[in-house]
Amino acid sequence: MKKMLFIYNPNAGTGALKPKLSDVLDIFTKGGYEVTVYPTQKHHDGIEKMSACQDGYELIVCSGGDGTLDEVMTGMRMRSYDVPLGYIPAGTTNDFASSLGIPKDILEAADTAVNGVPFSCDVGRLNDSYFIYVAAFGLFTDVSYETKQSMKNILGHLAYVLEGAKRIFNIPSYKVRVIYDGREIEDEFIYGMVTNSRSVGGFKGIIGTDVVFDDGEFEVTLIKTPKNPMELNDLLGAIMLGQINPDRMYSFRSGCVRFESLEKIPWTVDGEYGGSHETVTVRNERRALQIMVKQEVAAGLSVEGRN
Repeated sequence: MKKMLFIYNPNAGTGALKPKLSDVLDIFTKGGYEVTVYPTQKHHDGIEKMSACQDGYELIVCSGGDGTLDEVMTGMRMRSYDVPLGYIPAGTTNDFASSLGIPKDILEAADTAVNGVPFSCDVGRLNDSYFIYVAAFGLFTDVSYETKQSMKNILGHLAYVLEGAKRIFNIPSYKVRVIYDGREIEDEFIYGMVTNSRSVGGFKGIIGTDVVFDDGEFEVTLIKTPKNPMELNDLLGAIMLGQINPDRMYSFRSGCVRFESLEKIPWTVDGEYGGSHETVTVRNERRALQIMVKQEVAAGLSVEGRN
């Protein structure tokens, strides 16, 4: 039998995986795999387990939120463990899984992990840290890693909205120089994100259109600091409607972006704290990760599928 390592976060989301764990393992076994199971015990445990595990697994599968996916992917990249990765989303928002068409249903996602096809997607690096779908700074970026897990479990995505709404009248602003592809922007920003996803925090639209996951480029969205209540209303309206407002935002694509500021700015990577930095370079590692997806959606994720 082929060998699989299954890493899951028992505390992710509402605990939807636990009552279906036996059925999930049955799907894996029927798919021809001898399964080693590891429930994570602490923060960054996914990285440690993946970094220390033995060679010889033909498939890695993880289950949890975007943070769990990030940890396992990071461990794989750190040791160049080049086998396909299956993902069973069990978190609160699961932005990346939704973007890739990975089913929300636990058992369907398990079936995709073993019977789907590997899709080679881009991976990001923020200085020395890896991320799979978003690196961001500014407004609300600390909500995901500061909101208590118990609150996320009870309220779901609403927990993020409520926690973020508390801060709307105390918005930090950062003066940042942004350098990419021989161009330079210098402005005041309340938010910036570098993404490889069709939604972030449950919101779609402001990222841009025609997002593909293997083109070697990220979508970059920078939101200018509003100077008065009217500009703030315009900005909030664009965000809620999922629209890019060119008067309030910069939006472009690039495979390498450098951010320079006079103060240390806290960043988040895939919903986890990514450190505070004065200088950040975000690079795209093209097609660095094979992730299992449904065969019928694979073409729509690729740049070749759009041509």
